[in-house]
Amino acid sequence: MTMPAAHLLTFIFMIAAAYVAGSVNFSILAFRFTGRDDPRRHGSGNPGATNVLRQAGIGWAAAVLLLDVGRAISVALMAQSLLPFWQVPWVGLGLILGNRFPCFHGFKGGKGVANYLGFTLAVAPVWAGAGILAWVTAHLAWRTPFLSSFAMVVVLAAGTAITLDTDWRAGVGAAVTALFIVACHHRNIRERWGGQK
Repeated sequence: MTMPAAHLLTFIFMIAAAYVAGSVNFSILAFRFTGRDDPRRHGSGNPGATNVLRQAGIGWAAAVLLLDVGRAISVALMAQSLLPFWQVPWVGLGLILGNRFPCFHGFKGGKGVANYLGFTLAVAPVWAGAGILAWVTAHLAWRTPFLSSFAMVVVLAAGTAITLDTDWRAGVGAAVTALFIVACHHRNIRERWGGQK
């Protein structure tokens, strides 16, 4: 199936725009503007909401989480308005790539969980709710944030694929995004099961 040149350009532009949007890390900026040290230098080294919670408290963590989710919703809504449904999950991958390898912050960023939640809120809101429930359930069972995140990401990806089942390429995009987020937690995985630091 050949994609018209104009559609291909729009697709490429949206992935690039999502990457740039994801490259803006709100926790790094907030810490910089308030005179705090870079959040990547402490705790888990991840500038996400969980590490912000450890370093700056629930208020800052909630603010970072809401900004990440809000940004992701905006990107998803724009993608839905400009692209065929099957291309939307691939834009989500662009957003997560920007969050993980931010061009504005030395290509060292977060793991994309909050961004994927926000993206799914726009694309498949019922499944986003199910993902949150999966996170809570897993956290009550294991008390381990990254395992809880895995549970949520699996539900988010499955829900996206089911919602956008008009084309198998949507499912592939959702699966690749979920696998990438899991791979971003390689350090957590090694420390828990590999005995490596």
